[in-house]
Amino acid sequence: MFRKRKPKEHESNNPPYLIAGLGNPGPEYRENRHNVGFMVVDKLAEELGVKFTKVQNEAMVAQAGAGEGRVVLAKPRTFMNNSGVSVSQLVRFYKVPLDKLLVVYDDVDLPFETLRLRSEGSSGGQNGMKSIIQKLGSQEFARLRVGVSRPKGRMSTPNHVLQDFSRAEQEALPFVLKRASDAVQTFINEGIVTAMNKYNGIE
Repeated sequence: MFRKRKPKEHESNNPPYLIAGLGNPGPEYRENRHNVGFMVVDKLAEELGVKFTKVQNEAMVAQAGAGEGRVVLAKPRTFMNNSGVSVSQLVRFYKVPLDKLLVVYDDVDLPFETLRLRSEGSSGGQNGMKSIIQKLGSQEFARLRVGVSRPKGRMSTPNHVLQDFSRAEQEALPFVLKRASDAVQTFINEGIVTAMNKYNGIE
């Protein structure tokens, strides 16, 4: 008689949630505004009691939970503009339905400290999201935009997002990251609509 094979983690009947924070790898980018997506999933990993110790599908990966509540946290190492390469690979590997995918990233069109959740939509000009939408062939997945404000004066947007948060912003940043982490956990536990109603527009 054949023994029933135990399913591998990516073959589960209950595929995990995939929470992908966007940013650029490397210490020189760590505190940049453009890396706030990484910062949010780092905070989430801290609260879930897990660490990013594994490299998989061109991303740093951490896993938490079990069964229907299983969560994969990911920080793509492909640099922002090619985020879709890693995210699409992870979606395929874990067989993640798009309604269990959430992407977290910075948005210059939102004031600092502002969060916006949406269940689907265009990239809004954000290159990481452009890459993900292209590689997945769909824009029907949730996203959490974290406001980093527009640059002041004549500074270009690329230079602005590749700079560290200001001293005043750094003082408020732990509060922003905590609230963003809470928003992601609400998405996982209660769904996108509840998360949107609870966190959108609060500053």
